[in-house]
Amino acid sequence: MKKEELVGLYPVLAKLPVTLLSRICDSLQTLSLPAGTTVFDERQPCLGFPFILGGAIRVAKLSAGGRELPLYRVVAGESCIITSSCLLGHADYNARGVTEGETTLALLPRPLFDEMLAEPAFRDFVFALFAERMAELMQLVEEVAFRKLDYRLAALLLGKGRLVHATHQQLADELGSVREMVSRLLKGFAGQGLVRLGREQVEVLDAAGLRRIASVT
Repeated sequence: MKKEELVGLYPVLAKLPVTLLSRICDSLQTLSLPAGTTVFDERQPCLGFPFILGGAIRVAKLSAGGRELPLYRVVAGESCIITSSCLLGHADYNARGVTEGETTLALLPRPLFDEMLAEPAFRDFVFALFAERMAELMQLVEEVAFRKLDYRLAALLLGKGRLVHATHQQLADELGSVREMVSRLLKGFAGQGLVRLGREQVEVLDAAGLRRIASVT
């Protein structure tokens, strides 16, 4: 793989010793995956550290009943903290990662990841991302635990613009809920004149009304 492309997306690699960086580039396995591909799944072993070169990976936690709670997205130039934690702890995955759109990644073998962690610059990069993701996950926990679903649904719709192209199931997946509950709330919003429901879309008619719902804590 070309060193310039990798360093352009992950500038921290330029701070590594030249010989180590060359070995990294020589060892990378590049994969191009179509949308909807499962990159890793729960209870699978972690085989290496992925550098995202294009596209994105959506990481989510699944319940025993098949419900999904989205945790975060990893895009080019970022790192997956669940993968990092699995490599650090020599543990299997405890979440699922699925590609959003066509995605290209380069997989780094575990032994080289261990070597890179010995370099202060890369170690700081990994743990800084841990801190950022942890803050995001704490916010997610707060929303799921303490905010009612109607507040969260109103906020989600407001964040997607006037015309939301999504099925009720997709909205439920983003909220970590079930389709039936989201459909019931949407029908309630429609009855209040806040939205208009269509086939695989929701049109926001009264953004101010949704903001009033979303702002209740």
